[in-house]
Amino acid sequence: MGDPAAGTVPSSAGCLAALRRELAQGDGPGRGDEDSVRRQWWAALATLQDDFLLPLGPQRGVWLAAPLPALYEPALLQQLQGWVWTPAELGDLLQASAPLLPATGVAAAAAAAGGGFERLPLEEGDGTDPLLVLITPRLQVAMALVGEERARRLVVQFEPAALSAALTRLDERLQRTDPAQAQRLRQAIQALGPLQNDPQRVPQFWPRLAERLAAMAPSLTLQPLVHRASGEARGGGSAAPSSELALLEALTHEVRTPLATIRTLIRSLLRRSDLPDLVRQRLQQIDGECSEQIDRFGLIFLAAELQRQPAETGEQRLARTDLSQLLHQLEPLWRQQLQRRSLGLELAAAADLPPVLSDPARLETVLGGLVDRFSRGLPAGAVVALSLQPAGARLKLRLSASAEALAAEDQPGGVERVGPVLSWNPGTGSLQLSRQATQRLFHSLGGRLAERSGNDLTVFFPVAGA
Repeated sequence: MGDPAAGTVPSSAGCLAALRRELAQGDGPGRGDEDSVRRQWWAALATLQDDFLLPLGPQRGVWLAAPLPALYEPALLQQLQGWVWTPAELGDLLQASAPLLPATGVAAAAAAAGGGFERLPLEEGDGTDPLLVLITPRLQVAMALVGEERARRLVVQFEPAALSAALTRLDERLQRTDPAQAQRLRQAIQALGPLQNDPQRVPQFWPRLAERLAAMAPSLTLQPLVHRASGEARGGGSAAPSSELALLEALTHEVRTPLATIRTLIRSLLRRSDLPDLVRQRLQQIDGECSEQIDRFGLIFLAAELQRQPAETGEQRLARTDLSQLLHQLEPLWRQQLQRRSLGLELAAAADLPPVLSDPARLETVLGGLVDRFSRGLPAGAVVALSLQPAGARLKLRLSASAEALAAEDQPGGVERVGPVLSWNPGTGSLQLSRQATQRLFHSLGGRLAERSGNDLTVFFPVAGA
């Protein structure tokens, strides 16, 4: 969803929501949903770093971002000075000097060399859509996500006038809130000397981004960061769930960014034609595992965000969805994921099934999370059986496994709740969505989840027009 303050933000000096709007000025409204623009954002960050910044070699520069650090390549974090506006709820979690995960290798060297960023507080009208302004002698760019729900889009600006206006607004913000940091930013930019975008490389950005998007597996990406207190009040949330959500998203960022980098490097290697078969097979396994974990963390955050939203918001997005066709499309991907854990898959769908009412934009990922949740504790050799059948005015999607497999799954010990959306099995070490969070996810998609421990799992979807 778009910035909660969009359309009502006062024109105060350095307002980040106003800066995003100015970057998009002159362009029409977008047509994307939240998932698609988040995928574009992550692909744009990877394109910028892998295809444009890193090939330029060591260089000086500055970057300013909100509401999380946009850059993640250790070499760039070491070379460039950064300023990041983050929500107050995150406290010191995103201090560059104290990462959530221990720094190793190049990242540790970057921290020791004084790289990283300064953390600054977001203000009430700033919004929480991603923003990045990056200035180096040979590349200057501003990127942001803008737009209301269902009219979202990615904005990328290379024009000097737009970048100059963006820097002016950010300088105004720092002059008002932290004059010392404003002086540091001015000195850093002046030290860069003449600035000029490479006229040969800038036109390559959109084709490179398109190539990267085409190569990306469908994946649920990070949703908007913590909404401000006013939004929480409207949704009936409390301070404790909001703080937990802030921690979950920060953890998601810390885990997802290195996984995305690993996956990008793996896919660049897979394009080589001289790889031995065994090496190619291992790289494909690593790629698949990275994608699976990226999706898992994205789904966990989606469930956490949904916990704070009014129950009726998801029902507005329901549309006719061919569930049978979707299952057959996803079958090869699920089969491959299960085979990595030595599990089998059987899919049986009755013929000529009617469409259901659901949210097709999210259903694919949530179904994948359901298969993962159901199968994670099964022993090697077990077979996951999926069936789709009519059940009156609904369609019944059932997941089951053999009694022996489910008995083996129950042996290690009971499942413990970890907050409002997670559960933990201490016997297997498995962290997954809780039953209540999974039920809420499917309710937002028009479905009803019925789970009988030790037997099977069933989701009912209403037939469209029934």
